[in-house]
Amino acid sequence: MSAATTRSRTPDRLCAEAVDLARATAEEAAAPGIVGGHEGLVSEGDRVVTHFFACKELGYRGWRWAVTVARASRAKVVTVDEVVLLPGPDAVLAPEWVPWSERLRPGDMGPGDLLPTDAEDLRLEPGFTGEDEPAPNAAVSEDMAELAEAEDAEVTAGTPANLPVVPSRGSIAAVAEELGMRRARVLSRYGLHTAADRWEEAYGSKTPMAQAAPASCVSCGFLVRIGGSLGQAFGVCANEFSPADGRVVSLAYGCGGHSEAAVMPKAPQPAPPVIDETKVDAFPLRPAPDSGSVPAVTDEAAAELGHS
Repeated sequence: MSAATTRSRTPDRLCAEAVDLARATAEEAAAPGIVGGHEGLVSEGDRVVTHFFACKELGYRGWRWAVTVARASRAKVVTVDEVVLLPGPDAVLAPEWVPWSERLRPGDMGPGDLLPTDAEDLRLEPGFTGEDEPAPNAAVSEDMAELAEAEDAEVTAGTPANLPVVPSRGSIAAVAEELGMRRARVLSRYGLHTAADRWEEAYGSKTPMAQAAPASCVSCGFLVRIGGSLGQAFGVCANEFSPADGRVVSLAYGCGGHSEAAVMPKAPQPAPPVIDETKVDAFPLRPAPDSGSVPAVTDEAAAELGHS
């Protein structure tokens, strides 16, 4: 018998010596040859001791059969309370379950995959609906304010690229800077077309991902608009789980990570379990002895087989 391990109290002597009773109980509950050597005991309380036996079942390395025995006050007979298979300190356990939303990594999405988004996704917010926008001719509208500011602005002298300071709002230089023209050279029409062809071929409407997508990028909340003439047909994807994250995509492109493709429903909360501790359900670990035997043939069945 191995050295006994105890908690804060000394185990009962009779319960601690009932190793054979505990082993017989564990062998009755387990399959033949599964119960190993005695691995110690723990005092659970007054006249209550749990014995541990090694488990030799394949796939249960480090698990132990725990048999709890007890005796009544002033009694000499030790009885069995329960027997159960429990993991030990070095037991092999299944990994902790991780929700799919936390297991997903960038690049895992393929053509036809659909990635639901939470209704309260922190990466998204309601778009502009126009309900709170003032009338175009209202005194507080932005169009009227910009028009009044532009009327008071002076036209600056010189080419936009040679201005030493930031031009005042409403000037020709300010308009050129807003359009991205305040540089020595800009893309030609040929340069724009070749760039558009490359982007359309890589992340366009004819790619397998876009063909299987539930919607296009033009209506996706993860699309970041770009300026210039190319902004009419392209944008930048900002969905970390999309294969096009950080890439220039066509507005006709799409993937399963579309923000409005599907809204992930909230996980249902199961009802609390109802535990009936007044009865014990028996679950045999091995089949009955006659489960694999061939049923006997009665005299009537033999007679019928002889006449057929």
